[in-house]
This record gives sequence, structure tokens and C-alpha cells, in this order.
Amino acid sequence: MSFKKQYLKTKPICKVTFKLSKEEAKSANEVAIVGDFNNWQKQALLMKRLKNGGYSASVDLETDNKYQFRYLLDSEKWENDWAADAYVPSPLSLEDNSVISV
Repeated sequence: MSFKKQYLKTKPICKVTFKLSKEEAKSANEVAIVGDFNNWQKQALLMKRLKNGGYSASVDLETDNKYQFRYLLDSEKWENDWAADAYVPSPLSLEDNSVISV
């Protein structure tokens, strides 16, 4: 799991590309990124399956913010990003949420 940040020069936007390897996706048929930036809607940002079996998706985020997020595999299993900028306790479970700072 990883992500790449690309800051736009003309707008206060950071384009973030999230990637999950085939191994990290754990044979999932569908992977979504769910977080503050899409109101935690489970189907709002589905990742595209790559030829190598991994997944990828991009989202534009306003800069000078922190966003909590998690990956949702097959609409049932939650995973954090192993390369997140930080982790914070989830208000809904005993697990942590990943945080990206842009």
C-alpha cells in the first residue's frame, strides 16, 4: 500500500494516487478507498484493477488538510495504509484510521 502526492502549481490541490499490490489486496474482487474526502461512502471511490492484479485510484485533495481514510476490500474487510502519514483511533471501532496530510 502506498500513495504518491503531486501538488498542482496553479491551485491549492494535491493529486493523490493510491496503490495496492496484488498481495495487499488479498485476492479481493473489489477495493474502495473510503474516508473524509468522500464522506465515508463505501462505493464513492472504487479502485481500478491493474493488469498485475493490484489496484489504483486517484483523488484531488485540498492542500493544508489532513484526511482520515481506509481501504475496504470486497465491501467487508477494512485495511489501513502501511505507508500512511499518521494513524488515529477510529471513532467507530477499536482500530485506527490511516491519515494522509497534504
